[in-house]
Amino acid sequence: MFLINKRKQVILFFRVAGFLSLLGFSISSPAANAMTIKVATVAPKGSVYHRVLQDIGEKWRMAQGGNARFIVYTDGIQGTEAATVRRLRVGQLQASMLTVAGLQEIVPSVTALQFIPSKFKNWDELDFVLEKIRGDMEREFENKGYKVLLWGMGGWVQFFSVKPRMSPEDYRDAKIFAWAGTKDQKGMMVSLGFNPVVLDLPDVLPALQTGMIDVVPLAPMWALTGQIYRYAPHMLKMNWVPIVGATVLSMKTWNAMRPEARVAMMEAATVAEETLRQHREKLDGNAIAEMEKRGLTVYQPTAAAEEEWDNLLRSVWPLIRGSMVPAKIFDKVDEALAEYRASH
Repeated sequence: MFLINKRKQVILFFRVAGFLSLLGFSISSPAANAMTIKVATVAPKGSVYHRVLQDIGEKWRMAQGGNARFIVYTDGIQGTEAATVRRLRVGQLQASMLTVAGLQEIVPSVTALQFIPSKFKNWDELDFVLEKIRGDMEREFENKGYKVLLWGMGGWVQFFSVKPRMSPEDYRDAKIFAWAGTKDQKGMMVSLGFNPVVLDLPDVLPALQTGMIDVVPLAPMWALTGQIYRYAPHMLKMNWVPIVGATVLSMKTWNAMRPEARVAMMEAATVAEETLRQHREKLDGNAIAEMEKRGLTVYQPTAAAEEEWDNLLRSVWPLIRGSMVPAKIFDKVDEALAEYRASH
C-alpha cells in the first residue's frame, strides 16, 4: 500500500510540474539559486570602485535570491591583472574590474583607449570615442566569453619623480617604471629615448626605495594610496594617458543567472558607470591636493616644454599603430576624434 501511494504521489508531482511549466512557472529548490560570484580588482578597499562593485553585488544578490553571494577581492590580492584574467578563464573568479592592462589579455583593441600617449586631451574626447566604439568592443568581449558590465576611468597618468624633471630631455637619464604585461610598452618608451624598467605594480614602491627606478608614470589616486609621492615627491602635470577600465563577467555565469537578476545587475551597473563618470572629475584634483599637503610639488610644463612633449609623442604614434594598438581600431579612434573636434 505504501509503495502504491508513493507511486501516485510521484505521478501527481510530475503532472503538476508539467501543468505549471505550461503556465510559465518552474519548480526549483533554493540551492538552484545559490550562486557565488567572486570579483577581483586592484582598486583599494573602501574606494569608490569598491563601493560601486558592492552595490552591484547587493542588487544582484537580492534579485537572484536563494543563498547567492557576491564577494569582492580588493587591493590586487588575487594577483596581477594578467593573473586575474587567467583565474577568470579557469573559473576561479567569475568577474573582475580591470584596467586596459588586464583587458587587453582578452580583447587587444581596448588598448586604443589608453596606450596612445597624448591622443586624448580631455574626458569629453574620450567619452565621444568610447561611445563610437564600445558596441564593437563589447561584442568582441562576448565572443571571447565575457559580458561587459560597465566602463570606468581612473584619472590621468602623471609623471612622479625623485627630482624635478620638466622637458623630455630631463627624462633621458631617468629609470622609468613600465607596467609588466603591457605589450610593447618597453619598446615604445625606448623609441622615445627613455630607459624603462618593467615591473608589476606591487613592486613599484620597493623599486623606488632601492633606487631601481626614479620616475613613476601613474594616476594620482594610485600614487596617493600606494605612497609613491613619499619617495617621488615631484609631479609633472602632463596628462600622459587616461586610465580606462571595465568590469567583465564570464558569460557562463551571466547565462546561469535568473533573468530578473541579469536585469538588476545591469541596472546597477548603469548607475555605477555614471557614478564613476561623475567621480573622475574630482578624482585627480582631490588626490593631488592631499599629496600636496604631505609634501608633493606639482609642476606645470612651460609652453616650450609642452610643444616638445607633443612633438615627441606624435612621432611615436606610427610605431604604436599596429603594435601596441591594432591598426584598425587606431584608425577608428582617429576618425572619431576628427569628427568630435570638427564640431567642437
